[in-house]
Amino acid sequence: MSAFKRTRAIHLFSTILAGALAPCWATTANAQDTAVKDSDGLAEITVTAERRAESSQKVPLAIQSIDGETLAKTGYTSVTDLQYTMPGVQYDPTQGAAFQIRGVGSTSFDFSNAKSVSVVVDDVVMDGQRANGLIGLTDIARVDVLMGPQGTLFGKNATSGVIAVTTVKPKLGEWSGHASASFGEHDERILNGTVNVPLGSIAALRVTGFDQAFDGFGRNVTLNRKVGSQHEYGGRAKLYVEPSDSFNVTLSGDYAYHWDSSVRTPVSGQSASVTAILNELGVYPGPENADTADSSFGEIRTKEWGTSLRLNAKLGEHELTSVTAYRITGYDNSTPASLTPYDRYAYIPFNQGNLDTDKFSQEIHLASPTGGFVEYVVGAFYNRLHARQTQLQWSTGGAPLYDSNGTPLGTLIALTGAIGEDGNASLFDSVNETMAAFGQVKFNVTPRFSVSLGGRYTHDNNSQSIDYIYIDPEPIAGYTPKFVASSAAPAYRSGRVKGNNFSYRIAPQYQLADNVMVYASYSTGYKPAGIAFVSNKYAPYKEETVKAWEAGIKSEWFGRRLRLNVDVFRSDFKDFQATILTQIPDGSGGTINATVIGNAGGLRTQGVEGNLVVQPMRGLQLSGALTYTDAKFTNYVYNATTNYTGTRLTNSPEWSGTAAADYDHEFGSGLGFKAHADYAYRSEYWTVVGQPSYSHVPGYGLVNGRLSVTLPRRKIEVGVYVRNLFDKYFSTGFQQYGALGLLHYTSANARRTVGGFVNVDF
Repeated sequence: MSAFKRTRAIHLFSTILAGALAPCWATTANAQDTAVKDSDGLAEITVTAERRAESSQKVPLAIQSIDGETLAKTGYTSVTDLQYTMPGVQYDPTQGAAFQIRGVGSTSFDFSNAKSVSVVVDDVVMDGQRANGLIGLTDIARVDVLMGPQGTLFGKNATSGVIAVTTVKPKLGEWSGHASASFGEHDERILNGTVNVPLGSIAALRVTGFDQAFDGFGRNVTLNRKVGSQHEYGGRAKLYVEPSDSFNVTLSGDYAYHWDSSVRTPVSGQSASVTAILNELGVYPGPENADTADSSFGEIRTKEWGTSLRLNAKLGEHELTSVTAYRITGYDNSTPASLTPYDRYAYIPFNQGNLDTDKFSQEIHLASPTGGFVEYVVGAFYNRLHARQTQLQWSTGGAPLYDSNGTPLGTLIALTGAIGEDGNASLFDSVNETMAAFGQVKFNVTPRFSVSLGGRYTHDNNSQSIDYIYIDPEPIAGYTPKFVASSAAPAYRSGRVKGNNFSYRIAPQYQLADNVMVYASYSTGYKPAGIAFVSNKYAPYKEETVKAWEAGIKSEWFGRRLRLNVDVFRSDFKDFQATILTQIPDGSGGTINATVIGNAGGLRTQGVEGNLVVQPMRGLQLSGALTYTDAKFTNYVYNATTNYTGTRLTNSPEWSGTAAADYDHEFGSGLGFKAHADYAYRSEYWTVVGQPSYSHVPGYGLVNGRLSVTLPRRKIEVGVYVRNLFDKYFSTGFQQYGALGLLHYTSANARRTVGGFVNVDF
């Protein structure tokens, strides 16, 4: 977008918002005098963004929120689908799998790289590599997305934002339960159930389970199996004990399993011989192709276990909270890259990784009472994440794996081995350790004006090593070949980086009226330096810092029938930890692209965010949100040969927006009718740094809908749903993979799915 068009777009957006706000200002006094009943107004959104329960409208910070009921209506089932419910939030499934907020996020396979966006579930930071700490959106109370740098009040220092998920708390003295079953096209099933059990007068147990799956829309024609299928199941248990009004304990445990066969499929650029083989087998590379013909089946399995203990005590008027957590993750991937049967052509027929992580964290914070001249929160945080991965990549260099007699190649190239070593695979061992002290003090200068000052001191200690091990090829390849490596071992096989940082935040706010608040903030953020090994090269990178400005208005009008929030933001990053594609030897005289992490000198993201919610009548709610994001590198020169300065960030559309309508009506007979529709839009974007044309994703919009009836007393709801009503296709990522040409990833959300559901409360 040209500077003129961008200026015009911002001007138009500002004019629309100002026009919407003007009549509200004109009727402020009248609206306050003629407030309607609470049941006719919008429900208050309570968040814990500042480590205490308070109205979202009173927090001087841009927050996007969605409650569990609304989330269920969208039909989305994965935490990664949150990107379609909140503008400004994206998810990159390709380079290490991570969220992005306002265009900024971590996209790296390096094990010591911290996430720019922290996913926090029930106050526990989910920082395990290749995992988000939450599978299945079941029994969710709400999800709050805190935009911009967050570190002065949360355990992990996140330079781009925090996605805070709160699950439903056990309820004392109440027997209750909920069960839901959905069945749709492509053999989709979504099953979940929750039961709340009182245990005497002071305790309650809440148990939730889920099982969800669907078939992919691609096919491995060689093995006659679906590609892109998924199956997830798991459960969560929470025990809540409240022996007195001043003390309570919550013990939580969860387990989740994920399996998918989402693999890369060919788009273009394959050699004439490979293309001919694929066409002969019925696979036609193209922008919507989801088929492949590999002799091996690509799949990913993830298992997660976790437990946490939350202690909450009132010390007079103060509140002391302790959160202790331990988590284990297993991530196993088998993603061959050959495209054709191995007796015709092969490239990397064996590509497997096994990652195991364990994590311990401890957080404690003390919150003062509210309402006085001074309010404060102080705390400390410790986190240790240990990751250990074995990785093997065995290549033929393009020759068939088997000859015409069925005899396998005698020698394979170990891309993850090293010249002069006996190993045919790599072993990575990484420890990321963080210790921090944080706090915030708020001065209520007048009943309407206050200033918040926050600070955080962080000490990081990250280490990583690489070694070479021998993995028995017989169970994997079916025979025992000789192995040769494609590159030498690194000069340094281990490294350690330490860092200290002080981040801070200043946020004044002023209450113009009872339901109108304006605020501004200036904050800084930090990500620690790290160690990387790429193609057996030791490649450490520097810490990343950010300075961010934000200003906004939060308002409610007409007896809280209308809620309008608008903010503008800008973040300037220094030494941003970015990725770039580089070529490494493939062992047969050619090269293959690999992702390298390094520091971009400068990055700027700026824009405007607005969201509007209206309840014009009881039972009807309309909402919409719109985000404009201009995220570009201001200084990114790689090896003095490649200049990415001025190019956009990956997976960062300039425009993204959502709209939704909900209607709920009960007839005199007791029967009820519910209707829901939502729309998510994002403009064009690119998925590879430098904006190569092959990684372009055109703009698209997704429409979901749901209709249902409820029986008298509303205990049973039966209905139909549709996701992606207009069957809009899009790719989620691209990759230039050496001689295999251009490959891409697809998503089940890129097709229409129609089904029915039943919900039962008891």
